[in-house]
Amino acid sequence: MSESFILDASALLCLLKGEEGAERVLMAMPRAWVSAVNLSEVYTKLADAGGSETRIAQAIGGLHLRMEPFDEVQARRAGMLRPLTRSLGLSLGDRACLALAQHRSAVALTTDRAWAELPDAVGISVEVIR
Repeated sequence: MSESFILDASALLCLLKGEEGAERVLMAMPRAWVSAVNLSEVYTKLADAGGSETRIAQAIGGLHLRMEPFDEVQARRAGMLRPLTRSLGLSLGDRACLALAQHRSAVALTTDRAWAELPDAVGISVEVIR
């Protein structure tokens, strides 16, 4: 079975903006998922930058993302990651991505270098793409 990936908001933004690391995200896309929380983060960042809802939706729609709802199981997993990630300052969005990676036994893709410092006890594979 091929390795699957969970995209952090930073990885999606990297792809949408054509930044360094975008090629790696593009390669992962056929086997990638995104949490609804991280998708909301992408909308937020692009809206803050002046993007209209229509243009943002078109850009995101063109990616044909597989989105995972943030349900009770994901909420519990993300919450329980807090004690293990507090020292790194990880946000709810970060932990939502990690919780989904944990749930799907997938690799979390991010541009956030702090994730490279996750303790082994977290037991989640992370790839920092730049």
